[in-house]
Amino acid sequence: MHDIHFYIGLILALFIGVTLGLIGSGGSILTVPILVYVVGIDPLIATAYSLFIVGSTSAVGSVKNTIDKNVNFKIVLLFGIPSLLAVFFTRSQLLPLLPDAFTLSNNVSISKSKLIMIIFAIVMFAASSKMIKKPRQKNLASNQIVTSATPLITQGLLIGTVSGLVGAGGGFLIIPVLVFFANLPMKQAIGTSLTIIAIQCLIGFTGDLTQHSIDWVLVLSFSAISILGLFIGNRLSKRIIDGNLRIIFGWFILIMSLYIMFKELF
Repeated sequence: MHDIHFYIGLILALFIGVTLGLIGSGGSILTVPILVYVVGIDPLIATAYSLFIVGSTSAVGSVKNTIDKNVNFKIVLLFGIPSLLAVFFTRSQLLPLLPDAFTLSNNVSISKSKLIMIIFAIVMFAASSKMIKKPRQKNLASNQIVTSATPLITQGLLIGTVSGLVGAGGGFLIIPVLVFFANLPMKQAIGTSLTIIAIQCLIGFTGDLTQHSIDWVLVLSFSAISILGLFIGNRLSKRIIDGNLRIIFGWFILIMSLYIMFKELF
C-alpha cells in the first residue's frame, strides 16, 4: 500500500513527460529528485527506476518523432550505440565497484549516493550555460549536419559513462552535443535525443535488474502518467521556434542543477 507521497509523485510524473515532449530531455533531471525527495526512495534505487520510466516514455516519443521525420538515424547509430554500451558497462560493472563512502579529508567523508547527486548537478550546470548563451552567427558551410564516425563515437562513449553513473538518460548532455557539435536543428535534436535516450535507458535498466528488487507498481504507474505528459509537451513544442526551445532547455536544467546542489549541500 503506497502512502500520500507516492500519489504526489504520480502527479509530478506528468511534468516528467511534458519536459521530454517539449525539450527532448529533463526526464531524469525530474525523475530522480521526485523519487528521492518526494517518494523517499534511496538515490541508487531511484536511478534504476529512472532508467525505466524515462526510457519507456522516450520510446513512445521516439515513435512519434520518427513519424514526424525528426529522427536522424545515422547519428542514433554512431552516437547512440557507443553511448548505450557505456551506460550498460557503467551500471553493471563500474558503479558496484565504487565504495559506499568517499573520504575527502581526515574528518570529512561523503556517501556514494550524495556524491552521485552532486556530480549530477555540476554536469547539468555546465551544460546549461552553453544552451542559454546566444549562438554566434555561423556561415553556410558550418551549418552542415556533422555525421563523422570517430567524433560521434567518442562523444557517445563519454556521455554514456556519465549517464550510467547518474542514472540519467543523458538528454541534458545529448541535446547540446547534437545542436552545437552535430549542427542538428533543435526539433531534430529532440527527436534524435529521445531515440538515443530510449535505447540507452531501457538497456541500461537491464543492468539493474540483478542489482535491485523492482517495485513494478510504482515504476509502471509513473511511466503511464509520464507518457500522458509526453503528448502534452509534444503539442506545446510545435508552437515554439527552435531558438526559444534551446533557451527554455538551458534555463530549465540550470534551475534544476541549483536546486539539487542546494538540497544536497544544505
